[in-house]
Amino acid sequence: MNERILELKNITKDFIGVRALNDVSFDVKKGEVHSIIGENGAGKTTLMKVLSGAYPCTSYDGEILCKGDTQHFHTPRHAKEAGIEMIYQEVHLIPELSVIENIMVGDIRRKMGFMVDWNAMESDAKRILDEVGLDIDPEEKARKLSTSQQQMVAIAKSTIKKPMVLVLDEPTSSLTNNEKENLFKIINKLKNLGISSIYISHKIEEVIEISDRISIMRDGNIIKTLEQKDFDIDNIITLMVGRTLDNRYPARKKMPGDEVLRVESLTVPHPYIKDRKLVQDVSFSLKKGEVLGIGGLVGAGRSELVNAIFGYLKPEPEYKIFIEGEERRIDSIKSAIKNGIALLTEDRRATGIIPALSIRENATIVSLKKMSKYGVISHTKEKEILNDYIGKLNIKANDTETRIKTLSGGNQQKVVMSKWLIQKPKVMILDEPTRGIDVGAKFEIYNLINALTEEGMSFIIISSELPELLGMCDRFIVLCNGRITAGFDQCEATEDRIVAAATGVSIKNANKN
Repeated sequence: MNERILELKNITKDFIGVRALNDVSFDVKKGEVHSIIGENGAGKTTLMKVLSGAYPCTSYDGEILCKGDTQHFHTPRHAKEAGIEMIYQEVHLIPELSVIENIMVGDIRRKMGFMVDWNAMESDAKRILDEVGLDIDPEEKARKLSTSQQQMVAIAKSTIKKPMVLVLDEPTSSLTNNEKENLFKIINKLKNLGISSIYISHKIEEVIEISDRISIMRDGNIIKTLEQKDFDIDNIITLMVGRTLDNRYPARKKMPGDEVLRVESLTVPHPYIKDRKLVQDVSFSLKKGEVLGIGGLVGAGRSELVNAIFGYLKPEPEYKIFIEGEERRIDSIKSAIKNGIALLTEDRRATGIIPALSIRENATIVSLKKMSKYGVISHTKEKEILNDYIGKLNIKANDTETRIKTLSGGNQQKVVMSKWLIQKPKVMILDEPTRGIDVGAKFEIYNLINALTEEGMSFIIISSELPELLGMCDRFIVLCNGRITAGFDQCEATEDRIVAAATGVSIKNANKN
């Protein structure tokens, strides 16, 4: 495993007024997993776009060598031809094509020289799906798959031609624990075949688990490359953020007040399958200044529950919602916002931001009435209000007119938060708020949540990271198959008890709600 099959030498990449990569050198050995970790904006994505040909060789200084030969990647196709396969965090499948067609696109099997050999394509697709452990109908349309299934299809697609180097950008951000373990088995299988992986993730524990080497980036530089024997979580965090974080979850002042939200008997029917319920007879309450965590496995009904509360999904009519003791009918997103409820969705790319618009336009889109007079929007007022939140949330951007798609994931998430904070909601629902965000940005968001609860705002947090729930929440409810199976105060909650309740195991002395 000492043969260097890929080298990036002295890569320097500038944007207008910003140096994104500063004389970066990085190499990959045959059959190893070399991970890159760093805060949002550290330069990881830029470096991978250089490697994948998304940034042409004429746009940066330095060189790329594959097996000792200098390469000139003008397009992503050139990088693929050199054996570099990229799997992005945002899955790029064609929604209206089947799983088979998505996997085999670009590698069409033919017979008699011109006819598509559908039998051969189906056979190959099934074999590849078996290799990644994905039990789905290969004829199914991609749009009908869950986010995690789409991610696994993208991974399956990338392994067809057995690339020299597989680049995985936040590959487990939408995967369950079982799917993650399956992915690790695939990566290790590829290692045995001599295929190398570049693994990018903010989840330090899983990076340590899968990696042979780890390179830490900060401010466009590679700070240090660690061998396996030197892996240490605290040291990696310090190298990433340039300072010591004594506690990954800041201490909270717990001062819950009167009830701000109560949900009674909420049931959400499946939109397509008759007699199937996504959420069944759920009741809970939330107090002013409180943080309520919702635990459960993927598919337990967590996102469906909060989307129904926010008016995006239609529950069955028997439910009741009370805001500060008064019953309210929330049957649309507009009525939810009017009643002081905000929702930061699970998938910021799909439902949180409008990539082509600026930071200003994304942040003020639901508050235009506050920014206008006699129907005319005041851009000056927009910028004044937004600049205040840019400072409070430490959003890193050149100016408010910067397109949001150019920001790092953490800064995009902060812009989405500012969009709702401008509304000054009573209740903010955060669905996977730190997915794909580095440890430094997470800490800033945790501090912001604490500061806002002290001002009286209440939060509901859904997170698949149990340490995050346990570190930030005052109280918990756990869902399994659409029902609440347990409720805990912070002093009672442990990872074991939450997992047991999430899998339907009975818990003695568990408090309901």
